[in-house]
Amino acid sequence: MSRRVVPAALALALAGAAFTAAVFAAAGATVLAISPPRTPLPPESESAAVTRFSFIAYGDTRGRRDGIDLQYEHSLVVDSILKTIRTMAGGPDPVRFIVQTGDAVVNGGDAKQWNLSFVGLINRLTTEGGVPFFIAPGNHDVSEAPDPGAPEREDGLRNYLSAMSRLIPPDGASRRLAGYPTYAFGYGNTFVIAFDSNLAGDAVQFDWIKAQLQGLDRKRWVNVVAFFHHPVFSSGPHGGATVESQTRLLRARYMPLFRRQQVRLLLAGHDHLFDHWIERYQDRSGASRRIDEIVTGGGGAPPYAYEGEPNLEGYEKDGAAEKVKVEHFARPGPQAGDNPYHYVVVHVDGAKIRVDVIGVDWGRDFKPYRSATTSIGDGSGGD
Repeated sequence: MSRRVVPAALALALAGAAFTAAVFAAAGATVLAISPPRTPLPPESESAAVTRFSFIAYGDTRGRRDGIDLQYEHSLVVDSILKTIRTMAGGPDPVRFIVQTGDAVVNGGDAKQWNLSFVGLINRLTTEGGVPFFIAPGNHDVSEAPDPGAPEREDGLRNYLSAMSRLIPPDGASRRLAGYPTYAFGYGNTFVIAFDSNLAGDAVQFDWIKAQLQGLDRKRWVNVVAFFHHPVFSSGPHGGATVESQTRLLRARYMPLFRRQQVRLLLAGHDHLFDHWIERYQDRSGASRRIDEIVTGGGGAPPYAYEGEPNLEGYEKDGAAEKVKVEHFARPGPQAGDNPYHYVVVHVDGAKIRVDVIGVDWGRDFKPYRSATTSIGDGSGGD
């Protein structure tokens, strides 16, 4: 071995040891900020001509090692995501960003869980993968308290904002609701909103999202996507016959807004499985439209199983003027083992969107549509 190699290797080892020591020193204190992406999104005006690209969505990464070690199951998902990013990098629709639908850790109020178990894995996505990472907070991250000022939210919200401080728009930016983990960004022809579904009844958040959507130039922003934690429709333990308060509020307040503003795709988590729903409706001109909701909660949390169909008769009756009908397009399996860790690659090509579901570990052959891919069309009511 050359004399030059030994010092280099030693320096690398010492640097790694120093980083590890810093993580452990900070484990019980302030949550470390996730590293910024090697290739950040450009200002919105600079990507206006982009009409073809991809992004990745997944959620629910909390795990059995939180606060003790890196999330092992989540690391399997990260490994696969990085491989997908590399594979697609030279293709026609490279991955440009990642969204996560919440529940980063078991207890978001515990800084140690973020620092030891989560932040390091996301650093791999932003540095090795080189892409921006965005997360909407889940109930495990900031609590289910419906009041934004509730004391039980304080620690989790502080930790979330610390982790995301170099990734989301700052307070005072036009694409950020000050004091909230609620923000938006645009790339190419696609506009994305992240919001805190624990606060589904909060008027300040709702009014901000409404204003963001109403202010969009839809000639530029052909596709509108929203991601959040609690699903509007689900057939897992948090769905079926169970109607949680957040779900009830999302159905009553947000879905009429999303129909009026022709939101294309909703991404949620909370149930640790894959579930796909289509809401069909007529817009004010009488044209047929659809909103697709994908529940992607396979990021490493313990898998859930199918529990049953929700009763949507009242919901469809409330939307009768818009001829609302909800279709269960792809449902989870009856056993937890049928619902593997996974993530979703969303391919944008103009107004057309295609979804690939990529299973991980024992789920490498996961085919929720009898295949692993489906098209959600161009936003019209047709397929």
